[in-house]
Amino acid sequence: MLIATNSRGHAVNRPSKPKIGTMLADLDQGDHLLLERQDESQEGNWYIQVLFRDNNTYQLEYRDGVPAEHYQTQTVSQEKVLQALLDWAAARPAWREGFMWTNIGHWFTPAPEDEDDPTV
Repeated sequence: MLIATNSRGHAVNRPSKPKIGTMLADLDQGDHLLLERQDESQEGNWYIQVLFRDNNTYQLEYRDGVPAEHYQTQTVSQEKVLQALLDWAAARPAWREGFMWTNIGHWFTPAPEDEDDPTV
């Protein structure tokens, strides 16, 4: 099931295309929108999220199941963000195109323990 949640905690189950567009358009600076795919048969976290930054850019991120598969990009185009959100929600394979993605999975993956550190 697809769930859309905004910064204020308002959640919509199975959001329509118009609802996703409205939720994106209603973002104020510093707000975010999360689209999450919840499926009991699929392990991990599967989502795409957008943050409307203070400098009027959109920070788009997605996670494919595990922290190591977490990517980020930025754009000034609300239209490109909306298309990516809609294509991701519809499971269209080309939704990532048109962006330069950076893997930021290391931000969410614990560092290996240092065996030489006596405080570990």
